[in-house]
Amino acid sequence: MNAPQSSSPLPAAFDHQDEVFADAFSILKEAITERAFPAASIAVTHRGRLVVLKALGHFIYDDEITKDEIAARAPSFASFAKEPALSLSKEPALSLSKGGSDAVNPATLFDLASLTKVVATTPMAMLLYERGLLDLDAPVSAIVPEFTTDAAKDPRRHDVTLRMLLAHSSGLPAYEKLFLKASTRAELLQDAVTTPLAADPANRAEYSDIGFIILGIALERLSDESLNGFCQREIFAPLAMTNTTFNPSPEIRAQIPPTENDQTFRTRIIQGEVQDENASILGGVAAHAGLFSTAEDVAKFADAMLNSGRPILRRDTVSLFTRRESVPIATSRALGWDTPSSPSQSGKYLSPQSFGHLGYTGTSLWIDPVRQLSITLLTNRTWPDCSNHTIKKVRPMFHDAVVEALEKPA
Repeated sequence: MNAPQSSSPLPAAFDHQDEVFADAFSILKEAITERAFPAASIAVTHRGRLVVLKALGHFIYDDEITKDEIAARAPSFASFAKEPALSLSKEPALSLSKGGSDAVNPATLFDLASLTKVVATTPMAMLLYERGLLDLDAPVSAIVPEFTTDAAKDPRRHDVTLRMLLAHSSGLPAYEKLFLKASTRAELLQDAVTTPLAADPANRAEYSDIGFIILGIALERLSDESLNGFCQREIFAPLAMTNTTFNPSPEIRAQIPPTENDQTFRTRIIQGEVQDENASILGGVAAHAGLFSTAEDVAKFADAMLNSGRPILRRDTVSLFTRRESVPIATSRALGWDTPSSPSQSGKYLSPQSFGHLGYTGTSLWIDPVRQLSITLLTNRTWPDCSNHTIKKVRPMFHDAVVEALEKPA
């Protein structure tokens, strides 16, 4: 098989990837066989070179398999998942648009889910910070006054800052099913900004989609521009991320792996549109989810972060936003980014200076400036539903195998 062609400005050095990274690829192949996810796309950069560009699997599973069969065939994976098997009906495959069972390739787009937070929203915040438009310690209410409309009921809301939204320490809850009562973008945004605090600001770190939805409102007001428009011009275009977009056009949706057979909210197969329900009500463009991209495009962004932010950001800005926060105590969060905890989905080898993020649909990006290494893994682990969490076992194994391959003695 010929090596995939790359459009990346990164020098391609993956001619021997199947030999060098055989163990890492084997982990993903086994995970696909044991139904951790149907498809995977991978890109690895090392010392300024693209050393892996690989796609495995198909858009959906080839056949059905029972829980007992999974447990018998792969206890190492199946015993990890709380719900180790998927209850696949035959209807999803029959309902998929043409191309639904195709093999993935390096040009296949994936729903990045919460990688949107670090590939779009956080770099937008970084750029506005550099331009003097964003004060990290400004109160949210200075830009989004609706946030404190009911502050008489909870005066703590006055203390929430933009830094806290980025660091997930605002006191806002992790997640709310706002889509169940909001039918328009305006209604959902209003419900987000009035969501009650679940804890004192800066008292604990709790990953919050709600906080990032509110951050998105603030960023759009500070820039006087939509998240989509700003990111396309200021981030994706300069980095030649030509396959990165919100709301993929209807013409290419059949070429994107489906993420869910949604039988509870939208009552249809979700393919080529955002899986996250709140982001769906927001029209597919949201600060917490909604971006689609290829592994190679994400790798281009990662390489810029490894290159001290060039050509879009300054070195000191990258350092500030990717450094672990000191408050709350023992948080693993940086500004927008996460850092390795113990244990970590990044595996056991990445340095303490590393930073990264996960996405609900089965995506992840980890960047290690010490090793000059980035690892992008995109999957659709939520197909056909969201009950299978086996990827939590797969990710660290895969990351470890990549590092071991790179650092194996000659």
